[in-house]
Amino acid sequence: MHAWLCETLDGVDALQWRELPTPEPKAGEVRIAIKAASLNFPDLLIVQGKYQVKPPLPFVPGAEFAGTVDAVGEGVTHLAVGAPVAAIAGTGGFGTHACVNAAQVMPLPPGFALEDGAAFAFTYGTSYHALIDRAQLKAGETVLVLGAAGGVGTAALQIAKAAGARVIAAASTDEKCALCLQLGADATLNYSTQDLRETLKALTGGKGPDVVYDPVGGALAEPVFRSIAWRGRYLVVGFAGGGIPALPWNLALLKGASVVGVFWGDFVRREPKANAAALMQLAQWYGQGLIKPVLDQTLPMSDIHAAYARMGSRQVMGKLLLVNA
Repeated sequence: MHAWLCETLDGVDALQWRELPTPEPKAGEVRIAIKAASLNFPDLLIVQGKYQVKPPLPFVPGAEFAGTVDAVGEGVTHLAVGAPVAAIAGTGGFGTHACVNAAQVMPLPPGFALEDGAAFAFTYGTSYHALIDRAQLKAGETVLVLGAAGGVGTAALQIAKAAGARVIAAASTDEKCALCLQLGADATLNYSTQDLRETLKALTGGKGPDVVYDPVGGALAEPVFRSIAWRGRYLVVGFAGGGIPALPWNLALLKGASVVGVFWGDFVRREPKANAAALMQLAQWYGQGLIKPVLDQTLPMSDIHAAYARMGSRQVMGKLLLVNA
């Protein structure tokens, strides 16, 4: 097999394409012949040693991928050789093969494209956990999605619409806002050119959004929180903007609002049955055409440096895919 190997924490440029022994699955594992892997923001952080999970060196990055099972370890009875699957393994995706704990594998139903499977569980699992589980989103409520044209943002937009919510999609360019309208957003907000608080006030009749989905953090957090509705829920999903904001606690008091943490990775580990049920619901919505990953670009696995560069420049709309021929 071949894979991109991270041998130091010097970032993307230090990744090397290596020939490695093809691993054999241990008990409880399957080996996947990888067709496609998606690039997520943690994949950028992990090769710099800046992610909360720090695997021992050397390791193969790539948290999310899809392909077919080509070997099965002892004790695995629910997955067979040849089965199409997606996996969230944390590492291992940027190569031709990977061995994965069978519990981290999602069988793909008929009609579920492998490319979509490689761009599905991480973003849609996170967004479903955030909106449906943590925020308890109800039909008719208004959701503000920050970074709405990104991977988790496009997933959150689609899930909120599937749940019957009104969606305000906030993004940094008019082009990204246009994409959000195509995906079903009811309104958009360009926070590079529009006054955030005044626009939210106008779009919500002065009430403010009931739920804020924030994977961006940084300077947007405080003005958005000041605009949140009474009993609003502010979902802390991530900090793609680079800064971890500090909010004045009196704002939560005055709005009767909640700051709600979203850590999907630990949710998967601590509550596997609840996560499996969520993924089943998401697969049904996919089959019904209610949700579908937005693919920014599909690049050969060899173009990993170009893919990372595009992600780092914040040009990506939806998800980037790396594929093996």
